[in-house]
Amino acid sequence: MNMTQRQILVSMVLVFLVVSVSRSEGSVREEEEADRISALPGQPKVSFQQFSGYVTVNKAAGRALFYWLTEAANDPLSKPLVIWPMDSLEFLIRWLDRFPRYKNRDIYITGESYAGHYVPQLARQIMIYNKKSKHRINLKGIMVGNAVTDNYYDNLGTVTYWWSHAMISDKTYQQLINTCDFRRQKESNECESLYTYAMDQEFGNIDQYNIYAPPCNNSDGSLFTRQTMRMPHRPYRIFRAISGYDPCTEKYAEIYYNRPDVQKALHANTTGIHYKWTACSEVLNRNWNDTDASVLPIYREMIAGGLRVWVFSGDVDSVVPVTATRYSLAQLKLTTKIPWYPWYVKKQVGGWTEVYHGLTFATVRGAGHEVPLFKPRAALQLFKSFLRGEPLPKS
Repeated sequence: MNMTQRQILVSMVLVFLVVSVSRSEGSVREEEEADRISALPGQPKVSFQQFSGYVTVNKAAGRALFYWLTEAANDPLSKPLVIWPMDSLEFLIRWLDRFPRYKNRDIYITGESYAGHYVPQLARQIMIYNKKSKHRINLKGIMVGNAVTDNYYDNLGTVTYWWSHAMISDKTYQQLINTCDFRRQKESNECESLYTYAMDQEFGNIDQYNIYAPPCNNSDGSLFTRQTMRMPHRPYRIFRAISGYDPCTEKYAEIYYNRPDVQKALHANTTGIHYKWTACSEVLNRNWNDTDASVLPIYREMIAGGLRVWVFSGDVDSVVPVTATRYSLAQLKLTTKIPWYPWYVKKQVGGWTEVYHGLTFATVRGAGHEVPLFKPRAALQLFKSFLRGEPLPKS
């Protein structure tokens, strides 16, 4: 799904890292105008408005979150607001203060990968906030893809995917099943050794985020170096090169977003941090010890609260694979509303789907961990159907 296609549908906020104060309408407009993106280096002329900058979430500690808003190209005042992704209720409240025209919009929260935790957790916080506040946030639904959901079922589903797709041997599969306690956040040394062996000796040089795509090569022809892998459900960075039409997309992105002219255009890095922007923080990954074991209880709360809940899986991702998601969702024991069927885009099977009472699940055929990168047309159809609250097309 490219930028132009998305703008036709919705306005979107992308959040990477306000205090509530009384401000005049003039000062609000000044803040908004200060965040307006006049032009981005290398970006062709676009018909939609863009804004980016920082929203303070803790003034005393000097903490702020970076956002990038791209408004719908056509009649933006009538469109819903889609947030992709965000980990902070405080940010959302303060951001809406800065952009008050969005306060009464229908709001949807979406995301992929570890956003499988962030998105439901934020939805729950909004539901709690709405019960206490006179100024409700008009949350309508959530959608997550290749989403981390439940420690045990994610890990069981991941090693099962590896085995079922011939990535590991029968012997290694049985050893993993018999040795590892998939409910634990940090595994035993014996289990970690098995994971390391599987990757080093049996996977081969593949991109785990799309097992059928070519990995990105360095200029000298060697492959990116693997780094220590922990549990497959953890948000680690390993052998990381997003694959799609060009497997080096992430490499290019890191170069682009570290350019001084790009950061200036985005109103980013205003304090001059001493380290480069990266797509994934190794320091954070190595020290992350407070992840919830499961967000399935939140799914039950969202369904009971009447939110629209969609979950999708690119089916060639081996990091948070479709088997992991199906194992996890099965624990909700939802009744079927529309039985399993193939859905179509441009007369081709885009994937398969089943609609339950309270939740829609869909696969995206041939897509990896970041579905829109691999299958933009199918991703656009998925996105449109989700916003409309309609089942995916049968023909």
